[in-house]
Amino acid sequence: MSNHPDQQPSQQAMEAAFRESLVTGASRAVKHESGEKHVTGEAQYVDDHLQFPNQLHIQARLSEHAHARILRIDTAPCRAMPGVAAVMTAADVPGKLDIGPVFEGDPLLADDRVEYVGQPVLAVAADTAEQARAAADAAIIEYEPLDPVLDLGEALDNAHYVLEPHQQQRGDADAALASAPYRIDGELRIGGQEHFYLEGQATTVVPTEDGGMLVHSSTQNPTEIQKLVGEVLGVDMNAVTVDTRRMGGGFGGKETQAAAPACLAALAARLTGRPARMRLSRADDGMMTGKRHPFLARYDIGFDAKGRFHGVAIDLAANCGYSPDLSGAIVDRAMFHIDNAYYLGEARIRGYRCKTNTASNTAFRGFGGPQGMVVIEEIIDRIARHLDLDPLEVRRRNYYAGPDRNVTHYHQVVEEAIIADMTDDLAASADYAARRREIAAFNAGSEILKRGLALTPVKFGISFTTTFLNQAGALIHVYTDGSIHLNHGGTEMGQGLNTKVQQIVAEVFQVETDRIRITATNTDKVPNTSPTAASSGADLNGMAARNAAETIRQRLVEFAAGHFRVTPEEVVFRNGHVRIRDEHMTFEALIRLAYLSRISLSSTGYYRTPKIYYDRDKAAGRPFLYYAHGVACSEVLVDTLTGEYRILRADILHDVGQSLNPAIDIGQIEGGFAQGVGWLTTEELVWNAQGRLMTAGPATYKVPAVSDMPEAFHVRLVESRKNPEQTVFRSKAVGEPPLMLGISVWAAIKDAVASIGDYRVHPRMDAPATPERVLWAIESVRPPADGDARTTFEPGDSREVEDMPG
Repeated sequence: MSNHPDQQPSQQAMEAAFRESLVTGASRAVKHESGEKHVTGEAQYVDDHLQFPNQLHIQARLSEHAHARILRIDTAPCRAMPGVAAVMTAADVPGKLDIGPVFEGDPLLADDRVEYVGQPVLAVAADTAEQARAAADAAIIEYEPLDPVLDLGEALDNAHYVLEPHQQQRGDADAALASAPYRIDGELRIGGQEHFYLEGQATTVVPTEDGGMLVHSSTQNPTEIQKLVGEVLGVDMNAVTVDTRRMGGGFGGKETQAAAPACLAALAARLTGRPARMRLSRADDGMMTGKRHPFLARYDIGFDAKGRFHGVAIDLAANCGYSPDLSGAIVDRAMFHIDNAYYLGEARIRGYRCKTNTASNTAFRGFGGPQGMVVIEEIIDRIARHLDLDPLEVRRRNYYAGPDRNVTHYHQVVEEAIIADMTDDLAASADYAARRREIAAFNAGSEILKRGLALTPVKFGISFTTTFLNQAGALIHVYTDGSIHLNHGGTEMGQGLNTKVQQIVAEVFQVETDRIRITATNTDKVPNTSPTAASSGADLNGMAARNAAETIRQRLVEFAAGHFRVTPEEVVFRNGHVRIRDEHMTFEALIRLAYLSRISLSSTGYYRTPKIYYDRDKAAGRPFLYYAHGVACSEVLVDTLTGEYRILRADILHDVGQSLNPAIDIGQIEGGFAQGVGWLTTEELVWNAQGRLMTAGPATYKVPAVSDMPEAFHVRLVESRKNPEQTVFRSKAVGEPPLMLGISVWAAIKDAVASIGDYRVHPRMDAPATPERVLWAIESVRPPADGDARTTFEPGDSREVEDMPG
């Protein structure tokens, strides 16, 4: 279509087009903007960039000790190797050595001691990756081994912390516990999780004029990379530009952990004046970088005859590894989500950030929330077994319900109590009651194979709990041919963020998404960006982009109203056209006319989340703008001879408000569920007695496969429900909440095992529920044979076999 107003289509044609609906704006199932590139292999990731002339490759030499003093480093053998351009130790860093994201404690290269197996001690820059690895291996490093702390329970018992504990309290938990009709206590260990992104940590750095650096990094946090590279080199942030087009997965693993490769490559580029690239092998990535935090929970719970909470005291201890990283906020979020969808009443929650000599654990999808939720779901199941009730009934009785049961233990009011209605909806559509009866009959007649069923909820708070991170920027240019350039501060890691933001801008201008080109996240276009995390990517960046687009549209409306002498209300955008009173023109014709009349067609946009705050001293506030909700019903089949199991069916109902893109949202729900199931069933991290990770690759670490997915898998979105909060087009976040839907599978496995004891004894089963742990759990509930000396259980007793391995 021509851009010139004199070459417009006929008025009749434009009127007809104007009446049609926009097909790629907000709330449409638009395909992922890079989907075709992903499946054809055309999508470019950092390591796909063409090599620069004279480019170097970086390889780090990793510590072989969990805790040791460095006595001597001899780099002469490295320097004698062919192709070596630089050997870097802590002494070669011209600026700040520490690259901790919030608190110090993360040296780029170990200085006087090492604190985990896999910590970088030195790095080599050479002409090829093979030469760099050989040279790094040639270095001579002498250590004095020190005693490491490797067990989370030991760290907790000895107050071995990276940060001080924090407490949240509502009412008098001790008094409530003392007067409770029933009371149980126990502990639960929850394993960590490897991010296992398809694209590992990767970066390319090119030196520029005046000591500057252009950094191509696979990172969720470009501004932090910009800041840390500047600090390590001793230059201002304005000398460093970070460019991130896309990542091959992140899941939180590239929020802070991308910093070390970027800073090492930048250091090599500074020392040699040559471009430098660092791409971690899968094994090195597994050794160097942190995981989801393993947790240890100890609880003391009071409840009444109906299963309602009557006093709650829970201690949450996280294995933070050797340094703080983001553990402060992660443990906070675990504490915030210890209630999940339940009103705790009188409650005291303590959070401990424990130090061990392992890699510093970091952000992972859910950011501590999943660990908190698993604890309360374990407690609900124990209460149900103790009272001989259906666990779903106990869940329903404890749901938030206003106005007397709608305040959390951190004093935020739960304003939207929809989880009960969603539970009723899913229980009906999944035929929960009838299947529960059928499963009980099946288990009574089946000695070896047992089926289990569980329906669990999710209530997940949306916003960064670090308040200042809840801000975002965007940049939009409209060119004279009517095409649109869009840039925002979020990063694309496959989750469809760019597609959603593109749809938002298309909706504002009422044009097709094909007209909008999104470019790489770049710190010299949108500055001071927050990480793409906390499920807030679309909420923050979508609102910022909407703000920029609305600014330009308002200029166009005011211009058109003045130019054509009509009221602003008579200027209407729709489906690529503009109606001005009774006349029609194409969008690009109006843009061209506005340009000729010297109207600015470029704007920045900005957004900050309203209403949120948290007073840490009072342990009270409103840390979340709103909650996202979901419910999942899962059925499993367990072989009691081997501990193996499979998922027979999963039904999910999830609330995304007014969906920005139903197709992408359903994909995120399915993927999040799969990742949650993997965390709680197959993905087991194992360290040996020396602190070396033994599951650093796919040969020993089992992520879910297609064969692990439910044989029947039904996913629905809550229909006709908009977010009551004023988010972008009343949508809700969808990135993290679905992961917790996988808890239903873990609960269903326990339900199958509990059937062996007629559902009256709660099985002792830590997470992940590997076949070995399932077998141990089976032994903990199996009625003893005649003459068996094992501990026995009376009906209704919820005690556990303490000597069974966890």
